Amino acid sequence: MTLKYLSLYGSRGIKIVKGEGQYVWDSNGNKYLDCHTCHGVAFLGHRHPKIVNAIKEQLDNMISLSTAFESSLRDEVLTALEKVVPKRYNYVYFLNSGSECVDFALKVARKVRKKVKFISFTNSFHGRTFGALSVTWNPKYREPFKPLVPEVEFLKYNDVSSLDKTVNEDVAAVIVEPVQGEGGINPATHEFMKTLREVTQERGVILIVDEIQSGCGRTGYTWASDMYGVYGDIMLVGKAIAGGFPVSIAFLTDDIGSQLGEGDHGSTFGGNPLALAAVKAGVDVITSEDVSGRARVMGNKLMSRLSSIVKDFKIVRELRGVGLMLGVELRFEPKPVIECLQRSGVLALKAGTTVVRFLPPYLINDEDVEDIASIMSRCLNEETTRRLNVKTA
Repeated sequence: MTLKYLSLYGSRGIKIVKGEGQYVWDSNGNKYLDCHTCHGVAFLGHRHPKIVNAIKEQLDNMISLSTAFESSLRDEVLTALEKVVPKRYNYVYFLNSGSECVDFALKVARKVRKKVKFISFTNSFHGRTFGALSVTWNPKYREPFKPLVPEVEFLKYNDVSSLDKTVNEDVAAVIVEPVQGEGGINPATHEFMKTLREVTQERGVILIVDEIQSGCGRTGYTWASDMYGVYGDIMLVGKAIAGGFPVSIAFLTDDIGSQLGEGDHGSTFGGNPLALAAVKAGVDVITSEDVSGRARVMGNKLMSRLSSIVKDFKIVRELRGVGLMLGVELRFEPKPVIECLQRSGVLALKAGTTVVRFLPPYLINDEDVEDIASIMSRCLNEETTRRLNVKTA
């Protein structure tokens, strides 16, 4: 018998063997500036010393513990989270992945509201587990697995007019990303977020805000919600919060959390001691190193440099994003540009159907910004030339 890894992401053709800070190295010793960061996970950098040390120390103490038992470490993590989490949230539930966190939120909304309908938005992405997939927009992901969770309706993202007509008392919850990541780096408008909050509050509908990619300082704010001054009834957090350790967290208001009881959900590994140690250290990094402030400054610099470059290329449709969550939309599938970036020492990834996505760690410096910009310019020029040659051949 020969076991084969079931590869469902495809292959980038290189074997990464080490990461440190904003860089990774492959098995041939080649160094890359990591703007992929495992879909945004390594935003605090690879192997941040505080997080590595916290996990090592916890390994010498305890690895697994059921949440049926009290935990001093859990109490310490809750106290740490109080420093960064919006004050409206009173309850915390620990899970392992973003998709799992979304599924939990959907279950909670069903129980609390005693309604079945969910509303999501075009170009949304919330994960690939059954519930999360049901509220994810891309038909390519959903079609092979239908029928999914019933009564999910997708509204046009940033379309204020659709909210009043569709968000009514029969809806259990609306789930939204303040800044869409996988869908193409699409920030919500202030009007859209404020109207969405007003309509859901007025009609008693639960608002689930998915901050799994946009949270922890990536947008230049601790939470993208801070940018709008709009907060959900449930906030979902993951990816960067534990510096790369698999953790997700659901934050709930008192009105919602107080209605849940024993047996309503469970997660064997959720909130395990190693995860808690990583979260505690991650929050320390976020607060003590002004992660959001640095992301805002470096994001503005990167946006400015990319803006000065892409305006010269007709193959570029738009540059957009916020903080260190940026996307360059092309007029074609971005694979050749992403491959060129990789050959040149920058790892980026695709978003939507035509967007090159940059999700670098907050640690990037001025030299890194210049490298990203100059290499992107070279790759856009290379692809422009290639397309002209194909056209004239």
